[in-house]
Amino acid sequence: MSSVEEFRSEVRSWLRAHLTGEFAALKGRGGPGREHEAFAERLAWERHMAAHGWTCVGWPVAYGGRGASTEQQIAFHEEYALADAPARVNHIGEQLLGPTLIAHGTEEQRRRFLPPIRAVEELWCQGYSEPGAGSDLAGVRTRAALVDGDWVVDGQKIWTSLAHESQWCFVVARTTPGSLRHAGLSYLLVPMDQEGVEVRPITQLTGTSEFNEVFFDGARTDAAHIVGAPGEGWAVAMATLGFERGVSTLGQQVGFRRELENLAGLARRNGAMADPLIRDRLVRAWIGLETMRAGALRPGSAPSAAKLYWARWHRDLGELAMDVCGSASLVAAGSYGDPYDLDDWQRLFLFSRSDTIYAGSDEIQRNIVAERILGLPKEVRA
Repeated sequence: MSSVEEFRSEVRSWLRAHLTGEFAALKGRGGPGREHEAFAERLAWERHMAAHGWTCVGWPVAYGGRGASTEQQIAFHEEYALADAPARVNHIGEQLLGPTLIAHGTEEQRRRFLPPIRAVEELWCQGYSEPGAGSDLAGVRTRAALVDGDWVVDGQKIWTSLAHESQWCFVVARTTPGSLRHAGLSYLLVPMDQEGVEVRPITQLTGTSEFNEVFFDGARTDAAHIVGAPGEGWAVAMATLGFERGVSTLGQQVGFRRELENLAGLARRNGAMADPLIRDRLVRAWIGLETMRAGALRPGSAPSAAKLYWARWHRDLGELAMDVCGSASLVAAGSYGDPYDLDDWQRLFLFSRSDTIYAGSDEIQRNIVAERILGLPKEVRA
């Protein structure tokens, strides 16, 4: 048995033994559009994982991880998804900030911030997008200045996932007055629990609120809580985005496969499979999923191209689900004026509309692929 197969077997055995008892009811809970589900219980589950050494498996051993290879990390995320284990609450800290600090942080920052991330004692959110700088992140207007040994932050962030549950936020802010675009930005680590930070939930189409507006009004953080040099935060921010689209997407694809299999099962039960167009679309969805996996496993694959592909695939699956459900898809439980009570297919359809927007809109991803990968002329910009 290879080391990867042994590792996969170890992960599978541990999940089978521990996703039981009080944690058994968490199977399938949480995830995009469902982050409100059993949050406290999922947090307890993840701390249980940490106590047994199953968080941050890809981090170096020196920083509390297992030093797992890329192939082992893929095995971990796939087995986690196959076990129908609950969606992780610490993804942003573990998969985004942690690797960023390991690559670009100081040793002092690593000692301060990595252990609480690994133990799931401090949760993080991502302060990137703004009302006037969403996919065009270089348009950031949030500003920060050094005052009496602290960075003082003023501005607004939006679409900040799980900000209402987080203790810290990594914030891209403009620290060089008069600077434009990519220049003059810095990457700051800002505590959320202070008077200068206000979090306002944003209600989604699904009726839930997993992301937020965040307002900084004189919020403060220590001068040492800057990753990289002042004014050079763009490179650090881009490194974080690279980690965001890492091997954990293989686990995401396992979830996609489960959705597709369940949808095909529904089509067989309710008679929709008799429609040749429905059958054709289900087959095309399966082909698309196989293509997605092959692309993700290919060395040197382009993250922007992968994001563009899976976002559209998942959105199309939501539309297909509505057609398989037929007229039942138009009715939500609950009377007029009550909160939505959506079934899984309705929630998939509504939330997957956002897949082509968050983490970089389709339009921006196409520009990146065209200009940086294919070498085509740059789009004319104002």
